[in-house]
Parts: sequence; C-alpha cells; structure tokens
Amino acid sequence: MINITYHKEGDYLIPDLIMEKSNSTCNVGKYGHLRNNFLKEHKRGLYTELMINGTLTDHLIDIDKTATARVNTIINKLAKAENVNEDLKSREQLAWVQAMNNIKNRAEEIVFNELIYV
Repeated sequence: MINITYHKEGDYLIPDLIMEKSNSTCNVGKYGHLRNNFLKEHKRGLYTELMINGTLTDHLIDIDKTATARVNTIINKLAKAENVNEDLKSREQLAWVQAMNNIKNRAEEIVFNELIYV
C-alpha cells in the first residue's frame, strides 16, 4: 500500500509526488518514447499509476528493448522469405534499399500494433 502525503495550496490538496531514481542505466529509445506519448494521450490512468509507482522509466525501457528485438526478428524473417539478401544488395543496391525500407516499415507497423499502441 502506498501512502501519499498532501500539501495545501489555496483550497486544494496537492499530492506530494517524488519520482524515484530508476534502477536502469539505459536510455529510453524510439519505441519507449512512442509508448510514453501514447500513454500520456490515451491511457492517462495507466500513465499516472506508473508515474506514482516510480516504474514508468523501467516500463518504457522494457518496451523499447522488446520492440527493438521484435522489429529485428521480423525484419530478418521477412528479408529471408522475400529473398532480400547480400546478393541482391551487390547486384541492385536501389532495389535492395527499397525492399529493406518496405520490410522495416511493415515490421514496425506490426510492433506498433502489438506492443506500443495497446
């Protein structure tokens, strides 16, 4: 159970919230920032709960690591399935870049729907 203290400002009681230092030394990456923005705009209750518990940063770092690993896995699987490899890269660089960008965009869209925007 968390005990929250309050202080009075005018006619209002304001909670005394202090963010605890995160145990993690990692930075929040691209997917962590996207998750943070989503929570702020669409999941205010969960965002507030994570802030009060002091676990928001850990949550964002975990989401970022998981999303990055998942995107890389999906990219590798799609590239292998679509035969986008070093041979294509050496023969037709522009076609390889286009194919890899397409694959990366699809992989990120999957991860956004699975992890970030839920």
